Amino acid sequence: MNEAIITALVTLVVCLVNNYVMHNKTIALIDYKLSELTKRVDKHNNVIERTFKLEELTALQEEKIKVANHRIEDLEKKG
Repeated sequence: MNEAIITALVTLVVCLVNNYVMHNKTIALIDYKLSELTKRVDKHNNVIERTFKLEELTALQEEKIKVANHRIEDLEKKG
């Protein structure tokens, strides 16, 4: 009976240590994947922000071109 209890306790200790180690490895892997995902999301957000700024600049340039064309037309009519 004592041998069975000792075997059970040793098995329990080994299982607990193994679970603790595997849990720590799993947490480390999740942290790594989360940090990599965060980096990718930041890059994506940066691209979106730059695209939005470029679209604003394009709209502004188009408006300036329209104004310039209108002025040219007015000058051609006068001349």
